[in-house]
Amino acid sequence: MILAFQQRHFERVVRAYSADMYRFAYWLCRDRFVAEDLVQEACVRAWSAWDKLRDKDNPKPWLLTILRNEHARIYERKQLDYADEAPEELEIAAEHSPIELHELEDTIGRLPLSLREPFLLQVLGGFACNEIAQMLDTTEGAVMVRLTRARQALRAELGATTGRKVKSS
Repeated sequence: MILAFQQRHFERVVRAYSADMYRFAYWLCRDRFVAEDLVQEACVRAWSAWDKLRDKDNPKPWLLTILRNEHARIYERKQLDYADEAPEELEIAAEHSPIELHELEDTIGRLPLSLREPFLLQVLGGFACNEIAQMLDTTEGAVMVRLTRARQALRAELGATTGRKVKSS
């Protein structure tokens, strides 16, 4: 009886936050299929640790932390493939087109993971700095520094791409 109640509660939580989990996973890995796998793996791990969840009223940060850890596990196991090509064989676009959504996504994707994670947690997840600090197991000050550096890097990159100065907020 208790297990059935826990299972129903877990299923409601997963339904409520699965879209946010997928969106965060996609922004981390930039691959639809990998993002789907990450969400599945995170849900499996979350279910196995469901009884250890301290704040049952706010499970979203906990779920996103599990998802983030699953993403990190991919790189622990991954063997990198590389191509040894001469620089002159690489195709590089001569000009940049105006900023479009995919260019913005690529620009965010090029941020170092240490800057991209807190930025996405704030922008996509809507988390405050103290919540992000708890999820990333760091200080609130460190999160604020990372967010500032992420924004500065994006401004610089977008300004270079468009050839104009990007207004600071």
